[in-house]
Amino acid sequence: MAAKIITIDGPAGSGKTTVSKALAQRLGWIYVDTGALYRGVAFEVKRTGTDYNDDIELETLLSTLSLELVTVEGALKLLSSGCDITDRIRTPEISMLASTVSAKPRVRAALLEMQRLIATKSDAVFEGRDMGTVVFPKADHKFFLSADLVTRAMRRHGEGSDQPLCEVEKDIAKRDKNDSERKQAPLKAADDAVIIDSTDLTIEEVVGRILHEIGQ
Repeated sequence: MAAKIITIDGPAGSGKTTVSKALAQRLGWIYVDTGALYRGVAFEVKRTGTDYNDDIELETLLSTLSLELVTVEGALKLLSSGCDITDRIRTPEISMLASTVSAKPRVRAALLEMQRLIATKSDAVFEGRDMGTVVFPKADHKFFLSADLVTRAMRRHGEGSDQPLCEVEKDIAKRDKNDSERKQAPLKAADDAVIIDSTDLTIEEVVGRILHEIGQ
């Protein structure tokens, strides 16, 4: 029997990471944070000093890249060539760089194959920005989470950001613009996705709505 796929897309701070993890746990499926993969590429671009606007340099980096998502004691970890970089990819600098490099067709092509390979192995909840539109257009169920900008900024700030709230809000607005206006796989809801505004909802309420939609 083919593996089942649920996609949850949305902008930064919409709650998709927490919701996706909780949903996967409720269903007993695996959770895949595709954003971490793009952050991993951004991290290696910065670490190696790769000029991501130079196609040859970028292709060289991608050809040697070895990213792997693994679960350790219930926590999802990102490994790069066997080294745990999980705690090093969540900085504002890497977030913005990930938004930039994710617009590169070579980067998206390299990670597309990796994501689809994961989906052949077991039922999964895939979280990202183009899961339902590009990566898995025939997913069993698609969802798009949204929330107003102020709420999303407050959520991110509450996660322990050292930035002032106004700077967090500014960064999120900039990333929204970058992700929505890029030519390659822009951030948008799939035509057949269920859109959920999480502004005034708890995580459990969002998960409950999704479970209701998929008939669980």
